[in-house]
Amino acid sequence: MSVDRCAQQPVIAADGFVLRPLRQADTGLISFYAGDQRVAAMTRSIPHPLPPGASDALVARANAPDRSEDIWALDGLGAGGAEVMGLISLDRVDRGRSEIGYWVAPAFWNTGVARRAVQALIGANPHGCEALFAQVFQDNPASARVLTNCGFQYLGDAETFSVARGANVPTWTYSRKLA
Repeated sequence: MSVDRCAQQPVIAADGFVLRPLRQADTGLISFYAGDQRVAAMTRSIPHPLPPGASDALVARANAPDRSEDIWALDGLGAGGAEVMGLISLDRVDRGRSEIGYWVAPAFWNTGVARRAVQALIGANPHGCEALFAQVFQDNPASARVLTNCGFQYLGDAETFSVARGANVPTWTYSRKLA
């Protein structure tokens, strides 16, 4: 983890890119990728169609000093890649526990970007967590493989509401002990 920080959020080195805090200049690419129905439909919170100003609100929320969730851009620019390949987040859910969430732009699916981002976040452990949790939709086995390949253990089935789908969606829940 580097000492370069934005609003108390570290920049984290990953294999071939960095995880860095969001900035206003990211809103165009976030809107472009998050506006893709394939991306939105695999998340709980991204609406489809993406309303005007949604990416601006996300960046503002990500940089608020009183936030509970840290959000990073997967930035490959320094290695000759794309400036935003997706987003990854940690949301504080309890003392010593955070929930990880991520999405990757379709252009970078099946390239290992999600796995490397999750591994980097686990290695840095910026929240000082004892355990991480994650949920993935059951119709998204690729995201489940990312988690199991990063040492997460299956906990059980649940369901959660997807804004893009306008419905409850079955999920698999995972955890990983860090301490």
